[in-house]
Amino acid sequence: MLVGVPQPHWQRFSPGSYSLIGISRFAACLQHAPRFNWCGPAGSLEGIHRRHPPARCLSAPALALRLHGAGPGCTPGERIAVAPPWPHRGGCDRPGPDNRGVPLTARRTGPDSAPGLNRRILSLALPALGALVAEPLFVLIDSAMVGHLGATSLAGLSLASTILTTAVGLFVFLAYSTTATTARLFGAGRRRQGLRAGVDGLWLALLLGLGAAVVLGAGASGIVAVMGAEGEVASAARAYLWASAPGLPGMLVVFAATGVLRGLLDTRTPFIVACAGAVLNTILNAFLLYGLGLGIAGSGAGTAISQTLMAVALVAPVMRAARAEGLGLRPGRAGVGGSLVEGLPLLVRTLSLRAAIVATVWAATALGPVPLAAHQVAFTLWSFAAFALDALAVAAQALIGTALGQADAEQAGAGPGDAGMTGTGRMDAESGEAGRMGAEQAQQSEPGGRAAPDHPAASPGADVPGGLGAASIDAVLRRSLAWGVGTGAVIGLVLAAASPWLPWVFTSDASVRALAAPVLVIMASAMPLAGAVYLFDGVLMGAGDGRYLARAGLLTLVVYLPLAVAVGQGWVGGGLAALWLAFAWVFMGARAVTTGLRARGGAWRS
Repeated sequence: MLVGVPQPHWQRFSPGSYSLIGISRFAACLQHAPRFNWCGPAGSLEGIHRRHPPARCLSAPALALRLHGAGPGCTPGERIAVAPPWPHRGGCDRPGPDNRGVPLTARRTGPDSAPGLNRRILSLALPALGALVAEPLFVLIDSAMVGHLGATSLAGLSLASTILTTAVGLFVFLAYSTTATTARLFGAGRRRQGLRAGVDGLWLALLLGLGAAVVLGAGASGIVAVMGAEGEVASAARAYLWASAPGLPGMLVVFAATGVLRGLLDTRTPFIVACAGAVLNTILNAFLLYGLGLGIAGSGAGTAISQTLMAVALVAPVMRAARAEGLGLRPGRAGVGGSLVEGLPLLVRTLSLRAAIVATVWAATALGPVPLAAHQVAFTLWSFAAFALDALAVAAQALIGTALGQADAEQAGAGPGDAGMTGTGRMDAESGEAGRMGAEQAQQSEPGGRAAPDHPAASPGADVPGGLGAASIDAVLRRSLAWGVGTGAVIGLVLAAASPWLPWVFTSDASVRALAAPVLVIMASAMPLAGAVYLFDGVLMGAGDGRYLARAGLLTLVVYLPLAVAVGQGWVGGGLAALWLAFAWVFMGARAVTTGLRARGGAWRS
């Protein structure tokens, strides 16, 4: 037993706390007893130097709380309550008469020390990264297997997969728009409306997918001819497109269902489904290509089947949740039309980005075959680096949408609990479950059913542990931006350090390697800027600010196109290095300015 430690405090330890670490932490809290309440075994010096919210003196029967004994400032029969999991890592809460009656779920925290915000971002971003990386595996698997059929089949696959991925990429707005809409409605506690919007988004994706499948199937020959393919290569490309076209509805439904689940702060389910789909695609391709001898058409059919089954797997949890709310699964004309209207600005944004990429490829092609090959090396690495930044943007998008939704409810005068959410408006980042009902969580009741009084300091903008309030919007923005810029800086340092050797992975041509190395350094220098751009994009998409993003995309394209043309035509010297300076710094810089200024303003918060 420690000398000077009051016996009642010592007796509050659980048997697992009798360790040197636990005793030292406990002693540290007691040392600061004049300034802090007694805290549990998790208290430590780390917490003493951080800002902490006041403790809430609750009656002993308060539900769903872990009780840690009486403390200074509590009346007889009341105890200091700490909700599990602990809202901060260590430290003791400050006492004071103004703490009495403060609901534990409404106590303030500093935005920069929002409990678990870093963990929330990572818990969303890491699975999202896995899902994003899993998608290119389909093309990689197809290429590896079709390549064994011969050069002609591989060339046909290259052309067909470019057409297919370009067509599918135009509909990525289905994921972005459903994420923003669902997250905001669930954040506001409007669970039923959120699921209704999600179901309508799924129907829109299915209808667009059916239309795209018909267009691609009917126009495959013409599209391949426009691309300049002839003979056996054109025949192979047509065979792949015809076989894969039936999978387009599934591909687009995967986008929409992924967006709904992201809106529920669930990125694990899409990750698991994407990994399972990649494995299934491998098995189906092997069976159809080699077992049944279908050739390149078998590869397209395997991809179509895999994507369709992925869509079914992702739609199932959304449908279960909708039925649990008593929602019909039929499409609503107004809802589907509204989803289309909301998604069109994001389609314009996507088209502007595609146009910039195409212009860059055109300029590199005009410079000659060696610069074009070096550009392919650099852009491949840029694309893979973008996966990490895009995953962080997904996390920011979901968290911002949720925070804005809760702010909407608070500003309307109805707390999240009144709207059918828990008292914190929390949507479980681990499972994606949202809107748990329950009066015992919506408000802490005193004996006899009397509701605990609301604390006057707990304003609608209060940042709450485990939840996202209006004050959390700035916290998510700052923390996400820090992650984006920091991740970009790390990627940039790695690319710059490895730039002399990375080209060897892609080519044995000395002239291509010599041209690619300095381009990689230019690309690496712009990675922190790219990180900021991706995060600003995610924040504004989470806020549903698609119209501004469309205008900003067109503006940045207008700024960049003249430079790309000038470099491609030789009006500006510097060759490929000048082209990448224009792309990485001028184009991305223009995007950073337009999106950054908007993110710093307040128009998107309304």
